[in-house]
Formats: sequence, structure tokens, C-alpha cells
Amino acid sequence: MIDQAAKALDGLSRREHWTDEDDLVFASEAGSFIDESALRRRMSTALDRAGLKPMTFHSLRHTFGTIAVQAFPLTDVQAMMGHANVQTTMVYVHYAPQDDAAAKLGRVVQATSDPLAGLPASSSPTATADPPTLSPDGP
Repeated sequence: MIDQAAKALDGLSRREHWTDEDDLVFASEAGSFIDESALRRRMSTALDRAGLKPMTFHSLRHTFGTIAVQAFPLTDVQAMMGHANVQTTMVYVHYAPQDDAAAKLGRVVQATSDPLAGLPASSSPTATADPPTLSPDGP
């Protein structure tokens, strides 16, 4: 469990009511399930206070899955999210940033925009020349 969740649950365990092992974590004032519309209002209020755009609970689940696949093996995320099939978990693999992604992209752009990029320096007629200076009116 992440530290932030452990801290939040620890705080809930210290509340005055509804702290028995079988009690709900998020309970109404009477200790029962929170009405769905009341829960959505609470979430909307929390998002407003945090300056965040409106989102659904499923959006939070999707965010968790997207972040988790960057830190854990896919099979671990599958278990965390309760997916029976790893293919279901694959939806969260849509973006997994790499530390060197910008450098890799820069090399690809350089190689495709400079026809001499792949040649040894001695083969290039401008290998020792200064690069052209660009002005606002063009080269």
C-alpha cells in the first residue's frame, strides 16, 4: 500500500465512529453505504476545491492503471486491478514514457532531416564548414 493511502486509512481508523473491522471505510453518518448521488457531490466538491476538472470515479481508476503500468510488471497491475485477463490490463499500456524518449526522437528527426547525417564526417562536403545562419527572411 502506498504511503499516502496508508496515512489516509490510519486517519480514518482514528475517527470516533465506524472503526470496527467489519465497518465500511467510507460510511454515511449512520454507518451505512453512502448514497451514490451524495458521493458524487462530495467528489465534485473535492475536485472544485483542488482546482481540477470534473471527472468520474472510473477516470480515477484509469489514472491509477496508467501510472501503475509505468512502475510495476503488467501481471502485478492485473492483480491490483482485479482483472481476470491480462488483455484487459493492456489498455493501460497506451503510454509508457522512457527516460531517453526525447533523445531518441531527436536522433530520428536529425537522421530524417539531414541526408548526410549517416555519412562519416570525412565524406560530408560541409563537415568542417559552419552551419548556415538563418534569418527571419529564410536561409
